[in-house]
Amino acid sequence: MKAVVQRVTHASVAVGGTVVGSIHTGLLVLVGIANTDSLAEVNWMAKKILSLRIFPDSDGKMNCSVVDVEGGILLVSQFTLYGELKKGTRPSFIKAANPDLAEPLFNQLVETIASNTSVQVATGKFGEMMQVALENDGPVTIVLERHSSDIGPSMI
Repeated sequence: MKAVVQRVTHASVAVGGTVVGSIHTGLLVLVGIANTDSLAEVNWMAKKILSLRIFPDSDGKMNCSVVDVEGGILLVSQFTLYGELKKGTRPSFIKAANPDLAEPLFNQLVETIASNTSVQVATGKFGEMMQVALENDGPVTIVLERHSSDIGPSMI
């Protein structure tokens, strides 16, 4: 599982011109799910997203999580994070999970995050063409990645 986490002042996602999810200060998280991912990756990613300390404390140091600042989290599924360009210029997505696997894992990630925090959690619409708007704050962008072969499962 891969996630591109961006600290934002606000972000929204629209489908067909209609906003389906939005947040103010918080995290925009683009989520890619691999064909080898399981609940272990979901739990690890949820814990990392909730505890990632990339917001400034009173001294201006990155020392606070989205929970600490009572921000929001906007999760958007994005299979293109698993695009590979080993040959040519057209990406291959063979490592990305098929929707039958990816959608339940994405939904479980949303549920795991939402059930472990009181901050606002919003999403895009799985499998749809979406327009994502954001104002990156900093800019601060972090890439998180966990493979099924990484050591030990993580529980929230």
